[in-house]
Amino acid sequence: MANIKSAKKRILVTEIKTARNKSIRSEVKTSIKKVEAAVAANDKEAANAALTAAISTIESAASKGVYHKNNSARKVSRLTKLVNAMA
Repeated sequence: MANIKSAKKRILVTEIKTARNKSIRSEVKTSIKKVEAAVAANDKEAANAALTAAISTIESAASKGVYHKNNSARKVSRLTKLVNAMA
């Protein structure tokens, strides 16, 4: 355990940030699973709605720095490709 006051503070701040990032990542994964479930059920309308929500969640995570912009772009691209393949 750290003895220096600033090091103790860094530990606390890191724990808070880690929890926040984990929550956001979990939210992104859930939204991706919803899109994939709608595609698996062959429900085009639900898939499009879920895709819109997922894109919003992913872009939000990228803007907060949880995901790199290329990583988020890749996720969005794959989901969009998946939904468009239903047509």
